[in-house]
Amino acid sequence: MPFLEFIAGSISGAVGLAVGHPLDTVKVRLQAQSAYKGILHCVTKTYAHEGLHGFFKGMAFPVLTTGLTNSIVFGSYSNVLDYLTQSQRSDRSEGKPASAAQVFTAGCFSGLVQVSVCAPIDLVKVRLQGQTTADRYRGPLHCLTVILKEEGPRGLFRGGLALALRDVPCYGLYFLPYEVTRKALTESGQQPGTFAILMAGGVAGVVTWAFATPMDVVKARLQMSGAGGREYSGVLHCMRVSVREEGVRVFFKGLLLNSLRAFPVNAVTFLSYETLMKIFCPPTR
Repeated sequence: MPFLEFIAGSISGAVGLAVGHPLDTVKVRLQAQSAYKGILHCVTKTYAHEGLHGFFKGMAFPVLTTGLTNSIVFGSYSNVLDYLTQSQRSDRSEGKPASAAQVFTAGCFSGLVQVSVCAPIDLVKVRLQGQTTADRYRGPLHCLTVILKEEGPRGLFRGGLALALRDVPCYGLYFLPYEVTRKALTESGQQPGTFAILMAGGVAGVVTWAFATPMDVVKARLQMSGAGGREYSGVLHCMRVSVREEGVRVFFKGLLLNSLRAFPVNAVTFLSYETLMKIFCPPTR
């Protein structure tokens, strides 16, 4: 049933986030701040000043809410794909696959829905990860309160355009390499095994972040600009200033980290999702 896909997406998203959050914290700091010379410098400085806890800043809030985010992504994708193909998940797994255009369209739609609901969640996560002390935000609820007080309701959607420019096309790309890779690693007439799902999920994550990283840098900078960071008037202004001061390479800050994090996180996420869907909706024999 449609709602089961939302439940499976919720649980699998929380599992994947727990795996990748420490690297995500390092990525956010590299992108939003210029105080670090590279990955190792950021890791050692974070550990020296904040200990192991520093890598898990901002995790409680997204763990509690990432279920909502992933639920929207996987649930919207699967249900829109059912509509576009006029078929069910079980039909597609038994030799009636969706076309690449249908997969891409369903993925883009899931990204659009996710952005409209989850932009404030992402903003709070980035703000908490980006602060090196607890002087400004004491936690997620305090962060939300401060943003509303200082910036108003619109402040909750700071960086929202950059988030949409990142997520709408990239969620189309996210599901496409997954479907292609999983099919390539599965024998005709057989159900995909654990290895095929893990590899397909990992490849999907790496491919997606290769395209998403430039706009991810812009998004992080816009989101941090209301928390003591440099002020930008919008997406284009942020891009112009960043290129002028740091060169084109600035848009690839965190790419290596994104790729290293994306493979295990998305491999685990997709495996969890597919496993739960098999439990919820056992394949007919």
